Parts: sequence; structure tokens; C-alpha cells
Amino acid sequence: MIYLDHLLKATQGTLGQRSKHTHFQAFNHDTRQLAPDELFVAVRGERGNGHDHLLDAVRKGASGLLVEGLAFQQLSEQTRSALSQEEITIIVVEDTRLALQHYASAILQIWHPTVIAVTGSVGKTSTKEAIANVLSCQFNTFRSWQNYNDTLGIPLSLGRLEARHEYAVIELGCDHPGEIAALCRMLQPQIGVLTNISPVQLQYFSSLEHLAFELSTLLTSLPAGGHFFYNQDDPTIQALLAQYVRDTPSPITCHPFLENIPEGLSAQQLVTAVTWQGVQGSIVRPEAREHATDVEAPEKEGQQYIQLSSQLLGRHHFDTMLAAYQIGLSRGIFPTHVEQALTDLKPLVGRLNPLPGVRQSMLLDDSHNATPASTAAGLQTLSTLAPAGSQRIAILGDMLHLGDYEEEAHRSIGRQVAEHVDYLITRGEWAALIAEEAQLAGMPVERIIMTSTHEDAAQAARRLLSALPTSTTSSSTDLENLNAVILIKGSEETRMERVTELLMARPWEASELLVRQTPGWKKTFFMHAERPTWVEIDLNAIGSNTRHIASLVGPQTSVLVALKADAYGHGALKVARTVLQNGASMLGVATVSEAIPLREAHINAPILVFGYVPRWQMREALRLGVSVTIYSKEEAQALSRAAIALDKVVKVHVKVDTGMGRLGIRYEEREKILELVRTARHLPGLELEGIYTHFAQADAEDQAHVQMQLSRFQEILQALDAEELRPPIVHAANSAATLMLPEARFDMVRPGIAIYGLEPSPSVHLPEGFRPALSFKTQVSQVKWIPAGEGISYGSTYITEKPTCIAVLPVGYADGFRRGPQNWQSVLIHGQEAPILGRVCMDQCMVDVTHIPQTRMGDEVVLIGRQGEMTLSAETVAERLGSFNYEVVSGILARVPRVD
Repeated sequence: MIYLDHLLKATQGTLGQRSKHTHFQAFNHDTRQLAPDELFVAVRGERGNGHDHLLDAVRKGASGLLVEGLAFQQLSEQTRSALSQEEITIIVVEDTRLALQHYASAILQIWHPTVIAVTGSVGKTSTKEAIANVLSCQFNTFRSWQNYNDTLGIPLSLGRLEARHEYAVIELGCDHPGEIAALCRMLQPQIGVLTNISPVQLQYFSSLEHLAFELSTLLTSLPAGGHFFYNQDDPTIQALLAQYVRDTPSPITCHPFLENIPEGLSAQQLVTAVTWQGVQGSIVRPEAREHATDVEAPEKEGQQYIQLSSQLLGRHHFDTMLAAYQIGLSRGIFPTHVEQALTDLKPLVGRLNPLPGVRQSMLLDDSHNATPASTAAGLQTLSTLAPAGSQRIAILGDMLHLGDYEEEAHRSIGRQVAEHVDYLITRGEWAALIAEEAQLAGMPVERIIMTSTHEDAAQAARRLLSALPTSTTSSSTDLENLNAVILIKGSEETRMERVTELLMARPWEASELLVRQTPGWKKTFFMHAERPTWVEIDLNAIGSNTRHIASLVGPQTSVLVALKADAYGHGALKVARTVLQNGASMLGVATVSEAIPLREAHINAPILVFGYVPRWQMREALRLGVSVTIYSKEEAQALSRAAIALDKVVKVHVKVDTGMGRLGIRYEEREKILELVRTARHLPGLELEGIYTHFAQADAEDQAHVQMQLSRFQEILQALDAEELRPPIVHAANSAATLMLPEARFDMVRPGIAIYGLEPSPSVHLPEGFRPALSFKTQVSQVKWIPAGEGISYGSTYITEKPTCIAVLPVGYADGFRRGPQNWQSVLIHGQEAPILGRVCMDQCMVDVTHIPQTRMGDEVVLIGRQGEMTLSAETVAERLGSFNYEVVSGILARVPRVD
């Protein structure tokens, strides 16, 4: 509960508007999950400004607004007028973030609960919850909300603190140096808890030593007479503690999670059982610890043992239980009450939470987050809990924020996967290193599947499960008859809970059983671009478009997807993985060099090189195992010599020019074609795999030329049939022909542009269900007024006729955002077109936003894609540029990061 007088005094705020509302249920900074009678806090974030959503907050039932003075003054007259007519309290402060922090400090001093601060690399939330559960059996206890653990989240959470609370158990996170100290200054904890120290957030701490120093700030921030509880099995903590004792007079009492452990044993070695019912362990009663010598013999006279148990899964959770147990005893709670409170502990949402899965599987949903330590613990738990005869499947996403340790961390997990898992499915580019290392560690390649989307990862798991026998009498909750146990884990940004939802036996329960299910999270997009101009790739659209093509041509015709020019600017590696999971069986590239990154990423599917392979590159083609296009006898002989030298076989496709006037043997030279086919069939080291042609006008409204080419190609095929020389794969159809000419599909089709959801031409439209995969975006970097009569950009080719508000955008022709002879003409901001003014620069351009007054620095700008009700398609851009959509998307340069 938040009282207005407390808030005004703590923040030194002023009332911008009075109303009957003088207290509020809680703080909320996200209108997408705001509840009635809450106080909406307008926070300026990295990608948004809460002051843009004040009216939305009022409509959602907020009874108060906490705003910043300058931003409030800059609101439009329309917004200020609308707010003045509402029964709502408005508190004005200089900085809402600082105001929240001041309130947090003040309310803790007013109601003075004993503050227990919990930090560490992993296990913070579980430990916080366990401690709060134990204390709640005797005291009114506040716990910070979910994992709100930073300088914004903790004050927001403390809006729920009440005068009745005797203890406040608060989780402390950190992702940059100095954050723990800042949090401790705000909270003034009397008790500190350090769970462990392992690699997390190393992109900002650079080393484990620097991270350890940061976490140890909790110890040095405690007041004289404070208490510090720590994991005695963590060597880094032990070293920090030894240094602290050596360098500092000891005003603080330090407590290990478990004292007097028999020599040579760790706390986790005291675990007696890890089952689906939870973790159990034997420890000596506190009053009998001085007699303890052997935990393996509980019947030994003079020893008194107790059994700690919880419903938490995983051996590592015994440390969680011990921390809560020790703190409970230190607060004077009877051991039996502590033990009962621990027994009631259940897995938290997204943290090794067992959920019934499809086809008699059990999901270990560990999708909340991922670090090397927590992933290793998850793998060990998977291995322990999987019943004999069931398959152990791990679906792992990227582990992020590990700095220079990122590669080694993923490779380390890969080695552990090979030890604990029967099948591995990865989702993401860093996770692909897990797959690579697992294979090097001896895991069979056929048991490893690499994907780039949640849907493909889930579908891969479903295919594995469908191959397993199922019992007609057992259910997914029959733990002894499980077909498989599936661990699902990845860093927060990878959103692996989406995979869990797709595999749940009762997916309608997802909103209550999975993490990140609020409306706000559902709309959250994690952008990992290295700069504020980026391309978003919808890999699900690419997967769906591929399935549409496969369905259209039927099971008798295979699908080769063209990945030329980095998959038409969409990112060849991720596109390759996606299409291969959704119906494609072969890939096509223009050059041998385009095949190299695919093979290096362990994509082993057949690849056809469409273009010229010079003789000096033939051995590289053989090394990569790609199929090569040939169109001369001399070329075939050179390939054969290279194959003999390397003792390999290369597959070849003969290219026939039926009217394109490009690469291939001319149709008129029929005897040369037949001779090349005969030669390819008999030369050592060559395997004739296919023959093909390419249409010049398949996307034209007039189909006469394509029909002519098709007729010529069929004549060649008839001649080959007459001599029984026809290769196994005949192909001719690009995207347009695949859609418009069923008779041209033959054994295989070669769609390109249609896979990316773009129309082959103005005359050939995509069927219903296809959708574009690429959006091109940037952000507003500055907004300012330019007087009348002033020039804009190089050459001052545009002169303002009146005062003009412009937005500067950090995108230019070096990104593929064309300068001339024609430019984009306009972009989308706030769902409206903003015209480009003057010349496009190498890295920037300027647009007119006079008619869009709400435009601010940081606003999203759409260059290709949809915003609100408006769409700026690649086809529209192409028309403005006097080009076509192929060139528009392929012309977005490599320095523009691709995100999905």
C-alpha cells in the first residue's frame, strides 16, 4: 500500500493534480499489465517513454500518475486537457526512477522491517522464496515480487510493503559494477545471503573475479552486528570470506548454510534422494552437531539426524533449503516448524517445474533463464529423474551475457550434454556450439538437431516423441511409464517458454504455469542489434512459407530453397536451418564461398552451387561436399581429376540454357548436352545427380516465352529418356514457375523470393497464407525545428518553406537505404508516412515530422514493414526506387544487423 503523504515527503514531489485518491494499491510502470487503483509510474526506458502512455494508464484504471516535471510540461495540450478532466492524482517529481528509490529507502525506515538481502549468481529467487516461506510460519513477511531485483524493480516491488511486515526478504541482482552497493545503500539490509558465485553478466564484469568482488559488496555493506549467510561449498566465496576476515575487524557474524559438515563432504553430498517428489537430505540436529562424525550411519549412538525435504527438483536445491533452514533457526523458529515450511516448498514457475507434456512426456520447464551453472544443474537433474527406458531430451537455447566466456561456456555445456542426454535440440546461434561440442564429445550426429525458431525446436521434439512407442493405458503423469523427460532451458531473451507451451499436454494452462505470460511480456521483443538500425527476420514466416510450397508441390516433388546473397538479405544460416525443418531437402547457393559458412555450421543437407566454379576452387567444392553445376566437357574432366586426387565423389547437375542466355549449354547444341551427360555418368569421381534449366520470363504476364523454354527443355528430356540417360533429379521451376506452372515442377522446385514472402513480380502474386519475413527499422536519433528558408542535407537541395520539425534517422546509403537516382521517398513513424527531406547521407537521413508532433528521440521508424495500420512493403519501395523487391531486400548491406 502506498500512501500519498509518504510518497510526497520521500520524493519531495508536488501535486500536479489533486483528487480523492490518497493511497494506491501498488506501483506499476507497464500499462499492459496495470490493475485498477494502482499508481502508474512514467519511466523513461531505453526503448520507450512512459509519459506517452498516461491516458492509456487512466483508461486501465490507474488512480494516480507519477510523472517527471519536464516531460509533463511537454505533453500536448490535448493530453493535458484530457487528464485534467479525470479523477486522478498526479505527483510530479524531477526523475521518476530516483523518486522510486527515495520512496523505497523512506518506507523501509518508516516501517523498519528487518531486511534480508539475497544475492548470488544463480538461485537467488528460489532462495528468497524459501527464506520467506520459512519466516512466514511465524512472522509477517514481505518478499520482493517475482525477480524484480534491480534499482527499478525493487522500489516498484516495495510499493506492496505494509506496516505489518516484520521481515522483508529482497532479492538483489546486478548486471554492472556498483549496483549491489547502490541497492544496499537504498535498502540498508541487516542480514545478507550469498548463494554462490559463477559466470553471469560477464559482458560487463569481464571476469569472474570482478563479479565476485561486486557480489561481495553485500558482505561489506552490512552494519556492525549484522549477519551474513553463505554457501560454504563455493570456493570463490570461501576465498572472499578469508580475505574479509583477514583484512577487516569482524563486526559481522558469518554463518555457513550448514555448519560442521563432516570432513570431505559437501552439502550436496548429504542429499539422500532426488525424486519427482523433490529433494531430501539428512543433516545432524543443531544440538547434536558437535558429536557428528559420519552422516552415512544415522543409527550411530549419540547422533540425532533430521530429514530435510522439499518439492524442489535437483540436487543443487539442497543449498536453497539449507540457507532457509539456517536463517529460520537463527530467527528463533522451532526446527520442526522450519522443516514443515521447507516441505511445502514447490518449484517456481520456469525453474525446473515439471509439467505434463505431449505423448507421455514430462517437461522440466527451466525456461526462466540460463547460466552455465544452472544449465549444468538442469542436465544433472534430467539425467537423475528420467526413469529407466525413457529418453532424455534437452532443448537448449543460447546462454547470454557471458562476455568473453560465451564460447567456452556453451562448449562446456556441450560436453556435459554428451554425458547426460540421449537427444539434443538447440535453438539459436550460440546454442549451436553446444551441439557442435556434444558431437565432438561422442554424441551421435543423428541425435542432434539444430534449429533457429521455437516452433522448429518444438516440432523436432514432437517428431522424436512420435517415433517412441506409447502406452494406451498410461498418461503423461504416470512417472514410471514416461516415454521421455524433456529439459527446456535458455536465457531470458531466448523466450524458451514458447517451446514449453508448444509441448504441453494442456497448453491452455500456459498463462498460469509458464514465465512471461503477461500481456506486456507477450508483446516484448528483445532486440540484440549492435546499432539502432536493424533488420528483423520472422523465421516463423519463412518456415510457414516453406511448408506452403511443400504442400503446393506435393510429396513427389522435393524443394530446394535458394539462399543466394545471404538468403536474399535474410541471413543464410538461420534461414537454412529453418527451411530444412519445414519441408526443404536441398539448398542452393550462387558460389562455393556461400556454401562455406553453412558447412562450418554443420548444415549437412545437400547444397547445389548454381554458378561458375573455377578450377582452382574445385577441390574446395569437393571438400565441402556440395553439388556442382557443369556445362562443358572440359569442366567435367577437371572436376574428375580433382575428385581422383582427393579420393572423393562429387555430384553434378548439367545446366541447359533454353532461352535465358546465361550459364549453360545452349538448347540448340543437343548433341553436346547428350555427350556431357554421358561423360558425367562415366568419368571417375563424378555422380550425375541432376539436370536443369532456368526460366527468363516465368514471372511475366505473357507466358509465351516460358512455354517455349519449357518445350525446349522437355525435348532435351525426351532425348535423354530415349537413351536412358535421364538423371535422378530434373528441375526447372523458380518461385514464379512453382506457383504458376505445375507442369514445370518435375522432380524438384527451386523457390527463392516466395520463401521470403515477397511476390515474384507484379504479375505473379503469392497465394493466401504467405507473409513477408523481413522488416527494416531504425530509430529517431534527434528531433528539432528548422526555420523557414534553411537548407537540409548535402547540397541544400531541399529548402524549408516554413518552420519544419525534422527527425534525424541513423540510416543511410551505406546501409542500403538508397540515395539516388531515386530514394525511399518516405518512412513510417507512429503509423504515419514521414517524407524524406534532402539527400540521403552515408549514415543518416532527415524526415519531416511536423505533422507527427508526438515524435521523440528513440521512436521506432519502419523502413520496410508494418507499423500500426500502415504498411511500407518491399514492393512499394521497389516501385519508388525504379527497381524490384529482390534488389531492395538483397541490397540491405551486411553492416545492418539481423535479429529474429
